[in-house]
Amino acid sequence: MGPRKNTKRVPSFHKLLKTSNIKLANKLKNRQYKQQSVARKFKKEQKQLRQAVRDVSAKVPTPMDQPKRKRPEEEEIEDDALPLDMLEEDDLDYMQSIGQKAYFLTRDLSSSEPIHAKKQKKKNLVASYEKVPRKLQAEPEKELIHLLPIKDKRGLIPQSIEKSIIKEESEEEEMSEEDEQHGEVAPSLPVLTTEELQLQRRKTLHERKTHIAMLASSILSEPDKNIKRLKELRAMLMETDPNVAVTVRKLVMISLMELFKDITPSYRIRPLTESEETAKVKKETRHLREFEEGLVSQYKYYLENLEQTIKDWKQMKLKKSDVVSLKAYKGLAEVAIKCLCELLVALPHFNFHNNITVMIVPLMNDASKQISEMCCEAVKKLFKQDKVGESSLTMVKVISGLVKSRNYEIKSEVLNTFLSLRIKEVEVKKDSEDIAPKKKFMTFKEKRQSLSRKQRKWKKAEEKLEKELLETEASESKEKLKLHTEVLNIVFLTYFRILKKAQKSVLLPAVLEGLAKFAHVINIEFFDDLLEVLHSLIDSGDLSYRECLHCVQTAFCVLSGQGDVLNIDPMKFYNHLYKMLFKLHAGHTNKDVLIVLQCLDAMLTKRRKQVSLQRVLAFFKRLSTLALHVLPDSSIGILASNRILMSTFPKMDILLDNESQGSGLYLPELDEPEYCNAQNTALWELHYLKRHYHPVVQRFATHLSVGAPSEGSGALRPELCRKHATELFEEYSMNEMTFNPPITSSVTTSRKTSAMQHMFHDSALQQQINQLLESPCITDDFNFAEIFHTESTCS
Repeated sequence: MGPRKNTKRVPSFHKLLKTSNIKLANKLKNRQYKQQSVARKFKKEQKQLRQAVRDVSAKVPTPMDQPKRKRPEEEEIEDDALPLDMLEEDDLDYMQSIGQKAYFLTRDLSSSEPIHAKKQKKKNLVASYEKVPRKLQAEPEKELIHLLPIKDKRGLIPQSIEKSIIKEESEEEEMSEEDEQHGEVAPSLPVLTTEELQLQRRKTLHERKTHIAMLASSILSEPDKNIKRLKELRAMLMETDPNVAVTVRKLVMISLMELFKDITPSYRIRPLTESEETAKVKKETRHLREFEEGLVSQYKYYLENLEQTIKDWKQMKLKKSDVVSLKAYKGLAEVAIKCLCELLVALPHFNFHNNITVMIVPLMNDASKQISEMCCEAVKKLFKQDKVGESSLTMVKVISGLVKSRNYEIKSEVLNTFLSLRIKEVEVKKDSEDIAPKKKFMTFKEKRQSLSRKQRKWKKAEEKLEKELLETEASESKEKLKLHTEVLNIVFLTYFRILKKAQKSVLLPAVLEGLAKFAHVINIEFFDDLLEVLHSLIDSGDLSYRECLHCVQTAFCVLSGQGDVLNIDPMKFYNHLYKMLFKLHAGHTNKDVLIVLQCLDAMLTKRRKQVSLQRVLAFFKRLSTLALHVLPDSSIGILASNRILMSTFPKMDILLDNESQGSGLYLPELDEPEYCNAQNTALWELHYLKRHYHPVVQRFATHLSVGAPSEGSGALRPELCRKHATELFEEYSMNEMTFNPPITSSVTTSRKTSAMQHMFHDSALQQQINQLLESPCITDDFNFAEIFHTESTCS
């Protein structure tokens, strides 16, 4: 056997490392304990010193009788033996000031132990006190303020008062513990002028703007790599510099909003499952997941910051810091609301869209008109661009809940947003085959006759792909119709609640206008009840003329759609509209002529087989009279409707004849169109409308006066014939209070102007002629010879 090997085990590296770590931890703990004990001892000594000084200052020295003259040695001994409470107040003040710096002094000065124990030490200490000059309480300097004198029997007595001048020393009231330990005093800040403060603010603001631009550009250049920069940019929402805090926070809010609009994907990011988190994936996939997770988290924190800003403004919280004033919170809140509105419209597909909806909807009813309009406009844009209906369904649910929770006491603008919904069809109970678009494919016999074997193979694959696409479109269309049906159910539920429980609410006009727009998709089972409610609302007399017009419009929209198959006579609604026509004029009611034109189209044109000739003649006559006292756009729309009526009912030309038709006398003041004897009158209004100042009104009046022919000299231009009455009303609108169409000067008119300026040298006469030429009544065939003859005669 060979020599025995050394079997001594060498401790492993991990064990040595573990032992050394324990030793280091113990040393660190010992050092911390020593520091804590020293700090406690120091605090205890300071507390004793302060208590001693407080006790000495509290004791009052007792009066002593005049002692007898003694030897100097005895006086010295007795001075040494005096207790400290017999010292003067100045000495105590000095000791107190010295004691604040002498931290090593730990003896209790208020103790009554014999002094001779440490006599020599006490002697040196008191002797050092005596060498220091004592402080005397200086009287404050005074100056005289001279007042008005008083006059007495003795004469003038001067008056004055004293004003004390107290010299104040600028010292900081509180010092940190570090400054106290080292005996350091913080230097006072220099006082800056207004111009220096402005320059300093501009410089700081420029630095912040540059930093924001740098972060935003780096994020936009490579979002997946620089997603952590979003956190750095979002941290600037907590700017602490009071000079630029408000401006910087606004800039950061808007910058983050634009960044999220640009870098967010076009899909919703869902959280990973447990199996997906534990599974091994590629490096690119892991990098994409990290980017999506960081984006969602930063977007969530950003929305929380915006929400907190709005809450702080709403609840009027008083902040502890003076970084942002309470008044500035309104401006910050407005910017935050604007960012939320932009994100609501731009990112309806992304995460937390429902949270944004819940924040925006209550702000639609805000007391601030600017904020309310901003939120309502954002909701309208969302409704208009939503083609599928998922976002609209969420928004409608929240608005309906708001209306119900506020007991129908909200602004009408909130309910008017429903008018922007893009819903024209609803789900009908049909099979998917009926919903899917049908396309005719080639039969096998046709393929064999016209195609080769290779072409038949390609054709078969193509038809298979087309069928799959048609099935996908059918399923999408079915899902879309289902969502639209749910949206309209909630909308009608809200409308019917208001009609039933809050008929005198300010929301009633919005309800009637909404029913008029969506009446074609109302279930036919509700028609009888709805018409009865509308008629009772009009008869109650509580509605304005505009609300009554909406009731009539709703009733005929219902009857012109699915209600056409019902046997219902809406004579009472004809009477209501005939009665309300003369409430329109050229003032603020001029815009409501559009509702009248829509009602006339549904009442007379679309129901021409169910309307009597007497009723049509009465409406024709009253509409012609109405065209005399409204604005030109309304006159054009009314005359265009009369033209359609004259074309639809050929016997309308009896109103162009002066002879009466049948017995009776026309009763224009009667509000029942069936019994006013309109056949016994003539359209004398067209004679005045032919001389209207608007050229389009003149053309329509001339066209109607000759029987509205489709050809010949009395026919209208094609662009006027092809347009509906409502389109003409909007085309020649007078909202901007300008002449439509604009007046253009022709070449011949300019030549006549130059010739007349050469003929006349009188400036006053030349000015009158210029004004005359600018008027719309001057045409190319105007007789200028009469003007010349008249002017020469007058002169």
